[in-house]
Amino acid sequence: MKISHILQRGTVLSVAAVLAISCNDAYLERYPLSDLSPENYFTNENELATYCNRFYSENLPDIVTSITSTVDQGDDIAATTVPVEYSGLRYTPGSGGGWSWSALRSINFFLGHSSNCDDAVARRTYDAVARFWRAWFYFEKLKRFGEVPWYDTVIEQNDTESLMKARDSRDLVYSNIITDLDYAIEYAPDTKDACTVSRWTAMLLKTRACLFEGTWRKYRGQDGWETMLEDCAETADEMMRTGGYSLYTGSDRPYADMFLMNRPCEEFILAKTFNNTLSMNHYLNLHIQGPSYSHPSMTRAMFLSYLCSDGTRYTEREGYATEDFYESTQDRDPRLSQSIRTQGYTYPGSETVLQPVFSDTETCYQLSKYVTNTTTVNGDNCLPYMRYAEVLLNFAEAKAELGTLSQSDIDRSVKLLRDRVGMPNMDLDDAIANPDPFLADQYPNVTGAYKGAILEVRRERRVELFLEGFRYYDIMRWKEGQLFTRTCHGAYIAGTGEYDLDNDGDTDVVFYSGDRPEAEGSVEYVDISRFTLSDGSSGEIVVNPDIRRVWDEDRDYLYPIPLEDLRLNTNLVQNPKWETE
Repeated sequence: MKISHILQRGTVLSVAAVLAISCNDAYLERYPLSDLSPENYFTNENELATYCNRFYSENLPDIVTSITSTVDQGDDIAATTVPVEYSGLRYTPGSGGGWSWSALRSINFFLGHSSNCDDAVARRTYDAVARFWRAWFYFEKLKRFGEVPWYDTVIEQNDTESLMKARDSRDLVYSNIITDLDYAIEYAPDTKDACTVSRWTAMLLKTRACLFEGTWRKYRGQDGWETMLEDCAETADEMMRTGGYSLYTGSDRPYADMFLMNRPCEEFILAKTFNNTLSMNHYLNLHIQGPSYSHPSMTRAMFLSYLCSDGTRYTEREGYATEDFYESTQDRDPRLSQSIRTQGYTYPGSETVLQPVFSDTETCYQLSKYVTNTTTVNGDNCLPYMRYAEVLLNFAEAKAELGTLSQSDIDRSVKLLRDRVGMPNMDLDDAIANPDPFLADQYPNVTGAYKGAILEVRRERRVELFLEGFRYYDIMRWKEGQLFTRTCHGAYIAGTGEYDLDNDGDTDVVFYSGDRPEAEGSVEYVDISRFTLSDGSSGEIVVNPDIRRVWDEDRDYLYPIPLEDLRLNTNLVQNPKWETE
């Protein structure tokens, strides 16, 4: 039985209800309470495949939540609230908090009994799928908590020694993640179906894990980071040479359009599909645009990161700081206008031009990436967890951090991303000779001869992967949590008055103070007192100016272990500076 379309919402097959009650989120005390038993199941390929389908729903995060999360998007997004991660309101939870182990139980239960199948090829194939998911599970734990207990077998109810196990070293957890991924790379299916795990998803996850841990260690002065980044570059290089994946270029606006299709494009390596006809849809349109939601909006810092269309830095363009909305969006990297509403924006398939709705955005930079229609229409566009662009970026970043990035490396990676949108290539010599002061201010930890190259690769990563859930943990691994202490800003507003957002001669929005002017046509009227402006009556919008933003450099790069789990397993040691009782 081929695993197919298991990432289509509503089609995941469930064989058994996995119930557990123990310490560590009741991890692994008893067999699943269902008709399934290890003695009479896992005997053929069909049963192995069916059981493995459960791993997708148990391990993959909800993709809509990830896209709209102000935590996952870090300082790229501002909303009506500030996440507790950097609002000074963090605390050690009593339970929950991501310290959940039930998904791992399912994986180890499978691996402990797949030997019931006499078909050696099928057994290796689905063991590889299971080990991919174990690597995925533990990589998420490593990012969140650092050291965690490593379990590769089901723990029996009376196995007190295992249930009371201390945290294993970061070295061991990382090494075991890579071992599982290497097994998956060798034996997982060679398919390029974006709805199934394959050797290619394993290779991409390996580059992701190597890059994360390598840069985590580099920016904390720890040993071994060079080998990890070399592994990242080598694995990405192999995938670039042999994987057969390519960037989507099949439209006039390929960057925007690949996120609007209802099927995976050739760039998607792992994705989730939806189907409105079958009532299997998502509500991303509503979350991004809905006036009753949190108004997720692009921040000024993100907006300023996009280059000019000729490859020069926007933050070095004369007068950029006080350009109005129309001026500031002209002659920019096309990915900007394919991520937020700018001049000429329309819904896909519509001819009606839409301006930013200032009452529905905190920064005046209204998101358009992923948006297919109005807030009343459910979405069925395919949403990616993994795409080929990340492989190219992981390759370039690993080489830049190692100080071995060459122009030919850039031509095989960054250039392809820029070619897709008609942007000039990155010039390595220029980047090294002239590090961008705007980027250097954001990332003070970047030093050395390759500083300028690292900064430019980070820019490319931020722009290309905008709103895809990478930013928070990128900042974590780079040890740049200080970015979260910076108040988010929005667009520059010169003050009250009429504004023509698309330079067509007609007023689109009026910012007023006091009495609301009499409405005319489709003009939007916005009370300017809704915003706090950096210079009082004019300036950049200051988002949530009254909310304190806090980051503890000695504590906040890791999440705390819940208090209940510390009580149940007294051998667990809490992460530094978090409460233990």
